[in-house]
Amino acid sequence: MTATAASGATTTVSNLSTRGLTKVFGGVRAVDGADVTFHEGKINALIGPNGSGKTTFFNCVTGMIKPDSGTVTFKDRDITGKAPHAIAHAGIGRSFQLCRIFPRMSVLDNVLVAVRRTGIRSLLAPARTEAEVTKARQLLVRVGIDHLENAEARDLSYGQQKLLELAGVLMGDPDTIMLDEPAGGVNPSLIGRIGSLVQELNAEGTTFLIVEHNMDLVMSLSHHVIVFDRGRPIAEGTPDIVQSDPRVLEAYLGV
Repeated sequence: MTATAASGATTTVSNLSTRGLTKVFGGVRAVDGADVTFHEGKINALIGPNGSGKTTFFNCVTGMIKPDSGTVTFKDRDITGKAPHAIAHAGIGRSFQLCRIFPRMSVLDNVLVAVRRTGIRSLLAPARTEAEVTKARQLLVRVGIDHLENAEARDLSYGQQKLLELAGVLMGDPDTIMLDEPAGGVNPSLIGRIGSLVQELNAEGTTFLIVEHNMDLVMSLSHHVIVFDRGRPIAEGTPDIVQSDPRVLEAYLGV
């Protein structure tokens, strides 16, 4: 059973949910029958102790791995087990715990790669269009690394690489963005920049689902928090409610 926000709370709208989602690795139930509902238009956080199944859950939702059972529904459409590119095209963008960038490519080219075309049309089309280059540059301005567009991605700080990865995600115009530990290994000033970007984009209508261990960031950003332990949610609600839930204290502190 999950703990919900205070009774009488307004009804929320879901744009992404799972029912009975399960993934087993060698007898270990990394995700164990998880029923999760994320709130549309909100900043949702997924937190929990190390090994609680958060990243495996993300990977099942985004098609990186196939669940053994259960369903994933996005905007009333079953996307369970779909290929990652199909899920991205449906409107879900994601970043990774460890940045996935092309280290020897320029910053600008890294953003442009996010919209590379596939199929026979790609053989007839130019490698990049003027509109795509303009959009990529605008996104670099937005995330604050436009002055580095000609630098090789490997020369960026880790925080700057996180911003670069986010710019690539934004090239696909997703309405839902899943961020896996966006603050991990990032210096405090850039954590602040990432947090501000999330708030700005959310104010413009983007739904966020964030896995994060930085509790200060989670509690300052999130509208809705879901706590995982042993592969399934044990509590959910506003940051204030979750922080006072005894099941959360037990999962994190063993109290």
